Amino acid sequence: MELRALTFIDVLQPQLAGFLQTVAQGFLPLDGQASLVVEIAPGIAINALTDVALKRARVAPGMQIVERAYGLLELHAFDQGEVRAAAAAILGELKLAETDRMTPRTLSREIITGIDGHQSAMINRMRHGDMLRDGETLYTLEVAPAGYAALAANEAEKRADIRMLEMVTFGAVGRVWLGGSEEQIRQAADAIDGTLASLSGRAAEARR
Repeated sequence: MELRALTFIDVLQPQLAGFLQTVAQGFLPLDGQASLVVEIAPGIAINALTDVALKRARVAPGMQIVERAYGLLELHAFDQGEVRAAAAAILGELKLAETDRMTPRTLSREIITGIDGHQSAMINRMRHGDMLRDGETLYTLEVAPAGYAALAANEAEKRADIRMLEMVTFGAVGRVWLGGSEEQIRQAADAIDGTLASLSGRAAEARR
């Protein structure tokens, strides 16, 4: 198995938790819980890692997704120690260290001020989260591996008064859409940049 992403979220923020509750098909995470997001290839092998984590730690699975190329697993619990134990169990099964994950690559990062009402209406039709208002600022992020999108969204919510519009954490790339005032969006963008840059791992081009 190839470990693409493994990221620990210490405290799920209210909007991210609420967003996950609208899209997760497993046990729904709650505001304040810790969360683990793991992405691997081949995708179907995520079943084996879910099995190991649930047998060795008291965590609940919110999402287990097998898409065309990759598999994604999200686990959560109020006890951060249990979530970290699940991560350790997964790494042990893979015979890898956390630093064997890929580092995130930002493929696109845009801040668009003064959004026209027609564009905000189109975005609102496809979002699972809050709504974007006419004249507000829109932030978009595209990151690979996709699993890092959740961490980016959570850190943005920690640092700034923004609204989460949409997030995709699986597939070839992860995507985040945020809305709010220009000042708050820029603070959120800085938080995301710093968080993604701080993650250790291997370059995407490297192969085991």
